[in-house]
Amino acid sequence: RRGDRAMVWGLISQETRGLRSKGCVDALEEMGIKVDYIEISNAINSEAALGTPVFAGYVSNHPDVKLVITDHGALTATAETYMRAARKRPGDIYIAGFDLSAATADAIKKGYVGVVLDQQPYLQGYIPILQICLTKTYGFSGLHIDTGAALIDKSNIDFVAPLAQKGIR
Repeated sequence: RRGDRAMVWGLISQETRGLRSKGCVDALEEMGIKVDYIEISNAINSEAALGTPVFAGYVSNHPDVKLVITDHGALTATAETYMRAARKRPGDIYIAGFDLSAATADAIKKGYVGVVLDQQPYLQGYIPILQICLTKTYGFSGLHIDTGAALIDKSNIDFVAPLAQKGIR
């Protein structure tokens, strides 16, 4: 709601990769939400668990935060650890993120993560191989395919969680 506080933890410093983080910040600000942006450090970008004190410190200093968007699959998968370190229960802070994984599916089921955007990385790996085969066999030119943007939350997690466990979703 207008006037609420949100934190976006992203990679705006990376020109193209950062567009998603920038879009999150811009959209929230347009809704009148106060946004605190934190750049994901190189160390945390490589090892998400190193973000635990950053998250806990932020939440301690901003007890009014209502929403956290983690613009990084590994950080989203570590949300339960972050919340526990900050002594927060499931749902105390609404967490939204990107990229479905087995750990993220579990965090959604437990209520630590509210929603993720699943870019369906299985397709991101499968379709290029299919394209290579089609190009080699039939001379097809390059394909431009958006692998989708499925929103995963409590309403559909039971269906996709087993697929996340297998690395398909």
